[in-house]
Amino acid sequence: MQIAALTNTFILLLLGFLHVYWAFGGRWGWNQALPERNGVKVLQPHASDCAVVALGLFGMAALHLHPFGWIPISLPHWLTQYGLWVVGGVFLLRALGDFRYVGLFKRVRNSQFAYLDTRFYVPLCLLLATNAFLTIY
Repeated sequence: MQIAALTNTFILLLLGFLHVYWAFGGRWGWNQALPERNGVKVLQPHASDCAVVALGLFGMAALHLHPFGWIPISLPHWLTQYGLWVVGGVFLLRALGDFRYVGLFKRVRNSQFAYLDTRFYVPLCLLLATNAFLTIY
């Protein structure tokens, strides 16, 4: 299960650094990462929102390394397990979506974001969820 943990750690770190980049004003990938309806962005996140998401992603990455002793922080085993269940659940829920703009069951499907969500973001979230659950055992 170390491969699952390392895969998730790598992906989560990349996503975390992308959010740090956005928090500092970077715009590469910004337009493709936000859902839209009729050409108007549904969300208007601020730099602080990106920073909070980045911290969460870095925390999730660290949580994947902890069961193997790669993070020298003393946490109870049960806390790491519950944390990984939460991580897996978060990404599974993201893959299922909000039944409107994101996820498998989205209704708005005629935007660039919707295309990317179906082709890349949903499968990525399913991979992250599966790997988080595999890391538990």
